[in-house]
Amino acid sequence: MPRETKIVATLGPASNTPEILTRMIAAGVDVVRMNFSHGSAADHIERAQMVRAAAANLGREIAIMADLQGPKIRIGRFAGGKIMLEDGKPFTLDANCEMGDQARVGLDYKELPEDVHPGDALLLNDGLIKLEVVSVKGSAINTRVIVGGVLSNNKGINRQGGGLTAAALTAKDMDDIRTAVHMGADFLAVSFPKSGEDMYTARQLLKASRGTALLIAKIERAEAITNLADILAASDGIMVARGDLAVEVGNARIPGLQKKMIRMAVEANKLTITATQMMESMIHNPVPTRAEVSDVANAVLDGTDAVMLSAETAAGKYPVETVETMSQICVEAEKSAEVQLDHDFLNRRFTRIDQSIAMGALFTAFHLKVKAIAALTQSGSTALWMSRHNCGVPIYALTPEAASARKMALYRNVRPLMLDQPEDRDLVLAAAEDLLVRNGIVQKGDDIVLTIGEPMGKSGGTNTLKIVRVGENRD
Repeated sequence: MPRETKIVATLGPASNTPEILTRMIAAGVDVVRMNFSHGSAADHIERAQMVRAAAANLGREIAIMADLQGPKIRIGRFAGGKIMLEDGKPFTLDANCEMGDQARVGLDYKELPEDVHPGDALLLNDGLIKLEVVSVKGSAINTRVIVGGVLSNNKGINRQGGGLTAAALTAKDMDDIRTAVHMGADFLAVSFPKSGEDMYTARQLLKASRGTALLIAKIERAEAITNLADILAASDGIMVARGDLAVEVGNARIPGLQKKMIRMAVEANKLTITATQMMESMIHNPVPTRAEVSDVANAVLDGTDAVMLSAETAAGKYPVETVETMSQICVEAEKSAEVQLDHDFLNRRFTRIDQSIAMGALFTAFHLKVKAIAALTQSGSTALWMSRHNCGVPIYALTPEAASARKMALYRNVRPLMLDQPEDRDLVLAAAEDLLVRNGIVQKGDDIVLTIGEPMGKSGGTNTLKIVRVGENRD
């Protein structure tokens, strides 16, 4: 049984060569993430071309995810690069400060003084430093250090409990959306959305640039948890971005929230990516910690579509080994995943023909214990619906559309394969059978479930389910 859970890997200095990238794809990467917080538009376009070339050389369809930077809620810079904050001492965040020192530092987010009030807790550097707001006077936020430590240039700021008003999409993000469309990104990740309205805005900007990428909402703000159903309705999927979210809501809430978010997304037929520090120790070490192994495995058992690597592959010493290790963990975790297909279908009603066919294929494949499900699809909708349920049978999505194949690279338990689909139904079915045999997926005598739409070539038109014994009546 091939690996079901997909792997998203971030491109960066450690992996920004054709050789390393090719090895990472061969090791199991399904989606390459480009972090638009770093690099120029020209850099991203060049890297996208490199990804496409490496994937073509391996005969794979690899998706590209453009990850927008979002609002920069950060402190400014220090004259000496960093300072030591001591517990109990005063410290000022000043929007008008040009260069920081031991007493104060500037702000990239100039509106922060309007967002905070005495008694608020501000968390810096991923929550390692905690400041309590004492007073706000003009551009200056006067604080007392509750938890001190080393504070260096440009560290992020969160307000405990959320509530910062910064818009999810900045002028830079709007330019970057155009860059993402130009380079042919398959997914667009939107940072710090607070509501469905933020995602609707991103979709309108994407459409205005003639983009067709799927939208992924990064759940990083406390407000996003409250508005999760609204955000899901406006998105194609979510990223469980546990770093900033943990700073705002507290580390202890993250495991439960992760399970809730994945469950809600699956029920809404949306995609999920679980991210942040999954294999963090492998930035420097050739093996992960036992806790990291459990973290990845639990995300798999929660039902996530994909697990994501950030600095591990962007800046780490072992990018290829990290992908190999993560892939092995996913495969082992999937062996213990419980199949509850009959339970999933209880009290469910399907009003669309194509969705009913997809669910019928799962039910039939599970109970007949067939070798594979083959979904002949234009847009990938049938494969998406199938992928929301664990049926214990691998799903192969056969499509003539390269763009659809790349999007399906993120769907759990779906392997996209390219297949031309002429209008003659019998020719298509024979070609599908041959493709599966040629790829070593099935052999003569195996049973498979096929779904297809008639007339051929119509998106959203899946209306036929067939149970086929490979090679029968073709000798």
